[in-house]
Amino acid sequence: MRRWRPILLLVAFVLTIVLCNCVSPSNWIGKNTPESPTPTVSESPTPSISPSPTPNPTPSPTPSPTPSPTPTPSPTPTPTPSPTKPPKDSKGRTIVYGAVGQPENLEPGNISDRESLVVQKQIYNRLVEYKLGTIELEPGLATDWQASRNSRVWTFKLRQGVKFHDGTDFDAQAVKFNVERWWDPENKYGYRDKDRKYQIWADLFGGFKGNSKSLLQQIVIKDKYTIQFVLKQPLSIFPAMIGSGYFGIASPTAIKKAGSKYGRESSLAVGTGPFKFKEWRNGKEIILEKSPNYWKPNLPKAEKVIVRFIPDIGKRLTMLKSGEIDFTSDLVPKQLENLVGEANLKSIFRPSFNVGYLSLNTNYKPLAKQKVRIAIALGINQQKIVEKNWQGLGESDAHFTPPLLDWSESSNFGSYKYDPQLAKQLLREAGYPKGFDLELWYMKIFRPYYPDPKAIAQAIADDLGKIGIKVSLKTKPWKDYLKDRQKSPGFQGFILGWTGEYGDPDNFYYSHFGPNATADLGRWKNNQILRLLETGRKTQGKDARARIYRQVDQILFEQAVRIPIVHSQPLLGKRANIQGWKPSPLGSESFETVDKT
Repeated sequence: MRRWRPILLLVAFVLTIVLCNCVSPSNWIGKNTPESPTPTVSESPTPSISPSPTPNPTPSPTPSPTPSPTPTPSPTPTPTPSPTKPPKDSKGRTIVYGAVGQPENLEPGNISDRESLVVQKQIYNRLVEYKLGTIELEPGLATDWQASRNSRVWTFKLRQGVKFHDGTDFDAQAVKFNVERWWDPENKYGYRDKDRKYQIWADLFGGFKGNSKSLLQQIVIKDKYTIQFVLKQPLSIFPAMIGSGYFGIASPTAIKKAGSKYGRESSLAVGTGPFKFKEWRNGKEIILEKSPNYWKPNLPKAEKVIVRFIPDIGKRLTMLKSGEIDFTSDLVPKQLENLVGEANLKSIFRPSFNVGYLSLNTNYKPLAKQKVRIAIALGINQQKIVEKNWQGLGESDAHFTPPLLDWSESSNFGSYKYDPQLAKQLLREAGYPKGFDLELWYMKIFRPYYPDPKAIAQAIADDLGKIGIKVSLKTKPWKDYLKDRQKSPGFQGFILGWTGEYGDPDNFYYSHFGPNATADLGRWKNNQILRLLETGRKTQGKDARARIYRQVDQILFEQAVRIPIVHSQPLLGKRANIQGWKPSPLGSESFETVDKT
């Protein structure tokens, strides 16, 4: 089993290099497992395979792998005052979190940024939650959920006696109200005429109401505390998806009262979560107060949460040292030594649930050839790059899914072995004996999976230069970067990454190789992968689904259109007197258990 600390595989594969244009994959990946037959692909080169390398020892504990969830029963801104100073109370009941930036808004289902998720996790609950620190499902506002035999109808039993922060009741009508806002473009409380989009719903569930690709067909209220979601096709992972942090349940009364301003800086944000929204000081901070009637006993621990916006990563660390903030996330690996050397500070690590990758656009003629793509994979010294840039907080292997999903990965390979000579040979066979020119794009901003994108891109460029590929580095602002990579002809090559939104391999594969996910690859398509991904969504049972995703993993290793570079373990920091913080693999978590001693 692959864990965060990579385990060195004991068996090395014997590779046969066949100098022809068509080689059966079985010649270079070894015998396939019986449950994972690998199809013969046209033009199949021969990458070397090596065990997953072991990075420098990390100072963090190895998180225990958790099972993947399977269906279970069960206006213009006005000037604002300076940031609030935490009160000097002996109990230390105010906790101050240093956030990377300001949220887009506090409206569930209408966000895509993690800054919004961080705050929404405190205000709202979801029907299904993830246990703190894991990707394991647990009851939230729903106490139980059952699937019909074919997973097309999901029935949720709702928690009784729960009230929103405004004193109104939580029930099935409230759930239906929220979901219909996200799903139905004609819903009058969706305020789409005021530029509310709810795109994340369409991204995860196929489309909006009226769209033939929408997975949701109907919402049925069975009684006050029972609701059904009728789907157009089986979807075994529906609970995991609806448990994503995007889909908190808000007070219908508050939404109707605030109208299109709901969730904005000068308005309301009302949920059932551990903390109530108090104030949003634009560009400075958000203040949350303890909900006195929270449905979980003895929670939350803190009386008040201040979420302070501190984009500068160095300033965040300085404020952590001085005690101006109590805990923070998104530090870079090189800052670890600053935490280790301070008696009042502690390093803490988010369980690895991401992938940083290199994408190759098959619209660009050389990259249309599989041998060229494999040559690139073999020509990059991934282990060296990861060791240098992640300093022990990164794992390099060829699996697109992260360590917590190792149950779904093929055991036939660990990583692409660094082999520049074989890479050159493959380039010659592909018709590029002298290499070719390649534009490699990198983002300007830090991401948890890429602490220094420019340096990492330069290291990749240097390695590819050694096999004859002349790389020129390109960049542009983040929003343009994300948008323009999708426009034809797109970027030739680019680095990007992903942190999981729900705890299932589907979220990594379908979001990057599904029917609408490969525009940035030149509309590259593999029909067998598409069939397997659809089957994986419909199939119940972890073992059966694992057999499906192992095949996907194997094919992607052979095709090398998105080459995994790293699975990072994000670095966080806290004051030594902060207790009960359990970082989620999914990138944001409730602070209900966080306290200050």
